[in-house]
Amino acid sequence: MSYRRHIRSAEDLVTTYEETRKGFLRQALEKNRRATPFVEEAKALRASASRARQPDDLYQISEIIPALTTAAGLSDKAVGHLQQDDLQEAMSNFIESFLKPAGDSFVDELVYRFLITRGDSLGGRMRNLAGLLAEQALIRAIIATLSIRGIQFSWVNGNTGSWIPGDPNDADIEVYARGLYWHAMDKERILLLNKRVPVVGKNVDLCLLDGNPHLVNQKPSPLHHQIDKYIALGELKGGIDPAGADEHWKTANSALERIRSAFFAEGYSPKTLFIGAAIENSMSLEIFGQLESGRLANAANSTKENQLYSICAWLVDL
Repeated sequence: MSYRRHIRSAEDLVTTYEETRKGFLRQALEKNRRATPFVEEAKALRASASRARQPDDLYQISEIIPALTTAAGLSDKAVGHLQQDDLQEAMSNFIESFLKPAGDSFVDELVYRFLITRGDSLGGRMRNLAGLLAEQALIRAIIATLSIRGIQFSWVNGNTGSWIPGDPNDADIEVYARGLYWHAMDKERILLLNKRVPVVGKNVDLCLLDGNPHLVNQKPSPLHHQIDKYIALGELKGGIDPAGADEHWKTANSALERIRSAFFAEGYSPKTLFIGAAIENSMSLEIFGQLESGRLANAANSTKENQLYSICAWLVDL
C-alpha cells in the first residue's frame, strides 16, 4: 500500500483553489512564452510591409509573400496542397476584400489578419499544452528523485530517438525527453511516455518496463512488444480546469480498465496508476476506493509536490 505514504483519505487527492489558480497561471505563462515567436514575426511583417504605399504594392515585396498567404487564411498545411495559381487567387481576394477597404490602415489590417491565422496554429499546439507540461513535470520529478539517490540515468531524445547520458543539472532534458532509463539495486528500468502498447492496441501515457536502451528498438521484438517486461502502466492527465476533471478521469479510468483487461487475458497483471492535476471530490472518492481495493496500485495529484515526488519514488523502487 505504497500510496499510503502520501494519501490517507480521498480528501488528500482533491485539488484546492490555490493549486488550480497556480495551474492556470502556469499555463498562461507558457502560452505567452510560446506566442512570442508569432508576435516577433508580426513585427517583422509590419516593418517590411510598411514599404508599400498601397495594398497592391505588397506583391512587389517578395520576402513577405509567405506571410501574405498566411494572412489570407491559409495554413502551412493548406499551402502545401495548393498550386501557385491558387495561392495567387487567395492573396488577390484577400487584398480586394480586406486590405483595400481598410484604406491607409491596410498594413495594420494585414498584421491583424496574419496574427489571427498564426493564432489558430498556436491554439492547436495549446490544446496539447496541459499534457506536455504534465509529462515534463513528471520527468523532472523522476530525475530529481534519481539524482538525490545518486543513481545515474539516460534519456531518449524524442526528436532523434537516441539515448543520451543524463545530467541532472541540464535544465532542458524534460522538454525533449520521451523516456528515461536507470539501473539501481540490480534492476534495469525503462520509462516510456505515450507509447503504443501492442497488447492494448492503443497508446498508453506511462509505461515502466524491465530492460535497457539496447532492447527498446531491437528486432524482431522491441522491448515494448514483450508483454512480460511490463511492470506498471499509467494514465497522466494534466488538465487543470475543474470543469473537465470528471471527463478526464472517466477517460483515464476507461483506459486503465482496458489495460488491465488486455494484460489479464494474456495472463499478466502489471500495476496501474493514475496521476491527475484537476481532481474533484466525486472522482477523488472513486480513485481512493480503487486504491483501497487494489484495483489501482498508486495515484497522485500532480499539483501537490509531496504526492508527485512520492509516486516518483515508488516508480523508481519498482
